[in-house]
Amino acid sequence: MTVQAEQRTPSVAPAGQAVLEVRGLTVEYATGSIPVRACCDVSFTLRRGEILGIAGESGSGKSTLITALTRLQRPPAVTTAGEILFHGRDGAPPVDLVALDGKQLRRYRWTALSIVLQSAMDALNPVMRIGAQFADVLRARDRSLSKRDAWTRAAELLALVGISADRVRDYPHQLSGGMRQRAAIALALACRPELVVMDEPTTAVDVVMQRQILAQVLRLRSELGFAVVFVTHDLSLLLELADRIAIMYAGRIVEVGEATALYSAPKHPYTQGLRDSFPPLRAPLRTLRGIPGTPPDLRRPPSGCPFHPRCAQRTGGCDERLPALLPVGPQAGHQAACLLHETETETATETETDSGETKGGIR
Repeated sequence: MTVQAEQRTPSVAPAGQAVLEVRGLTVEYATGSIPVRACCDVSFTLRRGEILGIAGESGSGKSTLITALTRLQRPPAVTTAGEILFHGRDGAPPVDLVALDGKQLRRYRWTALSIVLQSAMDALNPVMRIGAQFADVLRARDRSLSKRDAWTRAAELLALVGISADRVRDYPHQLSGGMRQRAAIALALACRPELVVMDEPTTAVDVVMQRQILAQVLRLRSELGFAVVFVTHDLSLLLELADRIAIMYAGRIVEVGEATALYSAPKHPYTQGLRDSFPPLRAPLRTLRGIPGTPPDLRRPPSGCPFHPRCAQRTGGCDERLPALLPVGPQAGHQAACLLHETETETATETETDSGETKGGIR
């Protein structure tokens, strides 16, 4: 699926209140004598009603990040640093999900935080009817709900994502791939969560069904008001769906900003390479160029910027200094981790400081 920036579907403006704050999150795989750092110092804020897209090549740390966010990682994966602060609707102080044990986490799963996996056939129980799986989730969260009412609610949830209510008694194998994926989305929304994490939910379906699923996600987000973390390797798909996009490489966020800004003026060379690797819908004929090389081996990451061995714009110091994620460009919230822009940021900061000092002297 491809999209032009000007054709992107307008999204609902997100509310200002944060629902999730990730601060300095680091996840390691304790294998062998040297742990593999699959996520390193990841930080971002997700606001209510917002869709945050996370894109990057295979091995960039996307799946490790979302299993850490939902606390679904298993050994040897271990969260070694950072916080995942969840802000509930009730206005209570934020809760650090990293610090919760299994029993405490059960209070938040499905009702506050849910996940849609990329393979619905693996996520759904093949020997249980669809309605029974919905009923299990609903009755586990509401003990007063009768079995009959739970099945009725299951049929309503299927109808919500465009599946006929009479399919509630079907088994997963009786549904098409697209219907199974929409059923998985409906199941994730069963208890009206505040945050839904989607792990490449359109990977196994065709382009037509991709568009239907994306339309369903946007419509449901507008109606129900939940926030979304949408993970995919397909940047063009996020340009059509997300409010903001974070680009991951070698376990780090290397650029983050509004979707239109990342399409029209990407600041990191890696983001530029991702954007230029797919064709626009309407543009002069040109040769597509991929990013040369392969992602680094995280057991032996390169020194300095992890992208520098593949970067056509590398300069002196790229192989020695690890760039920080800093503001770039005129748009608020646009950040990139690239030495090409560090000088610009430092100059802008010095200019603002000098201006403030001058004004202070006048006053």
